[in-house]
Amino acid sequence: MEKNVFITKTGSYFPNNAVTNDEIEEFIGMINNKHSRAMNIVLRQNGIKTRYYALDKNQNITHTNSELAANSIHKMIPDEKERNEVEVLVCGTSTPDQLLPSHASMVHGATFKHPIEIFSLSGVCMSAIAALKTAYMSIKSGNSNNAICSTSELVSPILLSKFFEKEYNSLKQLEDNPTIAFNKDFLRFMLSDGAGCCYLKSVPAKGLSMKIEWIETVSYANSYPTCMYQWADIDNNGHLKGWKEYEIEEIAENSVWCIKQDVKLLNKHVIQLFVDAIDTAIKKHRTDTSTINYIIPHISSMYFYNRLSDELIKRGINLPTSKWFTNLTTVGNIGSASIFAALDELARSKCLKQDDKILLLVPESGRFVYGVVLLSVLYS
Repeated sequence: MEKNVFITKTGSYFPNNAVTNDEIEEFIGMINNKHSRAMNIVLRQNGIKTRYYALDKNQNITHTNSELAANSIHKMIPDEKERNEVEVLVCGTSTPDQLLPSHASMVHGATFKHPIEIFSLSGVCMSAIAALKTAYMSIKSGNSNNAICSTSELVSPILLSKFFEKEYNSLKQLEDNPTIAFNKDFLRFMLSDGAGCCYLKSVPAKGLSMKIEWIETVSYANSYPTCMYQWADIDNNGHLKGWKEYEIEEIAENSVWCIKQDVKLLNKHVIQLFVDAIDTAIKKHRTDTSTINYIIPHISSMYFYNRLSDELIKRGINLPTSKWFTNLTTVGNIGSASIFAALDELARSKCLKQDDKILLLVPESGRFVYGVVLLSVLYS
């Protein structure tokens, strides 16, 4: 018999103290000892007031990515005996501590004392929904009775000024070409460190649980070029060129290791495709949107808040902002961890009622991938 799957616990973890907008460059530094020309513009648009860095002001890393994940799981399941019952660990991240071994291996080693089945999911924000679906399918198929879905990001070390200075020094035209500064600098003021997680079981917990009604994911990479990338760059022909194709000195001169984004491509397609994915998922599952009580949209910036709302209204999709919940302005954009950190905050708010419906919406601009999840609240 096909099993139901329930989220029985949620968790989140943020390192150190909240960092205000005025403190950002004290942690990630100023490029060539100059304040960023993009920072104030970006901060006005993204609406983020505070974020978290696993850094001190000497730019030393205070937590590894696997430690962030382990801390969130320990907060979610503080009892070691209960942690010893976990059968499957699924981890999603876009910023692992190393390429090898897998991120899930490192989180397993940092979190548990017993052997378990592990899965590592890569990507950008959608690695969260990919991890959730993997954990969900493990239980749904009868492979396991429970699974942890863990997401975490350690992005701040990639944002440090030292990684940009060689390229900026080599670009004499920088002062005359502010788009170079913007395209390679604006993400430094968008991103945050942290972790979020969920514990999935085949039976509901005592108290609050959330039944996973359905999970839909879709990629449009067949039709659209790369928009967000790291350890790669766009060559003169518009093609993505991976780090293995560069000479050693070129990696620094082109900031190949840094996260970059094609802002024009993002603005042109990200919302339209997001709503395409939402519309398709809702129609496929014949979901009455009027029954949805809470909507958690993972948006990278408040700049997209009204744009997403406007496109939904334009397409006749009844998901009004009066039902939206986001903590972006207080915790920042933590990539794959954002959706579960928000879900955890919503669950802890104690506002959820029996049979409430929660819609999770996750876009990924890497090459335009999207996820939509419907949850139902259950008390037992």
